[in-house]
Amino acid sequence: MSTTQQQVSAAEWQVRQDLAAAYRLAAIHRMTDHIYTHFSARVPEEADHFLLNAYGLAFDEITASNLVKVDLRGSIVLDATGLGINPAGFVIHSAVHAARHDAACVMHTHTAAGIGVSAQQAGLLMISQHAMRFHGKLSYHDYEGVVLECGEQGRIVANLGRNKAMILRNHGLLVCGDSVADAFDELYYLERACQAQIAAQAGGQALCVASDEVAAKVAAQFDLPHRPSRSKQWPPLIRMLQRVQPAYQD
Repeated sequence: MSTTQQQVSAAEWQVRQDLAAAYRLAAIHRMTDHIYTHFSARVPEEADHFLLNAYGLAFDEITASNLVKVDLRGSIVLDATGLGINPAGFVIHSAVHAARHDAACVMHTHTAAGIGVSAQQAGLLMISQHAMRFHGKLSYHDYEGVVLECGEQGRIVANLGRNKAMILRNHGLLVCGDSVADAFDELYYLERACQAQIAAQAGGQALCVASDEVAAKVAAQFDLPHRPSRSKQWPPLIRMLQRVQPAYQD
């Protein structure tokens, strides 16, 4: 048992393992920007505390023990690495956690496909099933520079509204979920939708864009509360990590 595990509750340790798993999965799927993007998770039963990656570790180095616990003011509560956190990551993630109590987990990426779509005036096009699941549920936030100013927090939160996914113009993707598994599901398919859009546009042919009616139908189908895949997708991902990268659990 690590020193960190001895210092936290069983519930927090489980969230730490889930969040570390999400970092490792993002690395496998090439959804990283070295040390410059972040996934965060609220600490159970500690409303003002959340977990964030240490500033200086790559996604494939994240473990349950080396995640940093911070409060909503940016004070370090527990940091086994001594590396602290990235201020830009804190500004974005603390804003969402403070405003959205349903956001147990927040994920932000700078992928080529996500940035590519974020730079297009039309945003995400309804040209794939993956994109249609976000119909009517996707927000946009205009670029204001590197997110270091707390004054931008209110605008980020206002633009996100009650949605779980947002495209940060000229910047990347942001999602939140009621668990780490839920947020990763949102992120994975938003990223796939962006990849599909960039690939389709690269073909140079006219695009087949779904009608609002069809796109709305697909979004409703994916939003069914008892859709079996909601609970079935995360466990095999965890089993895969336990086979190939079990160190995330430490």
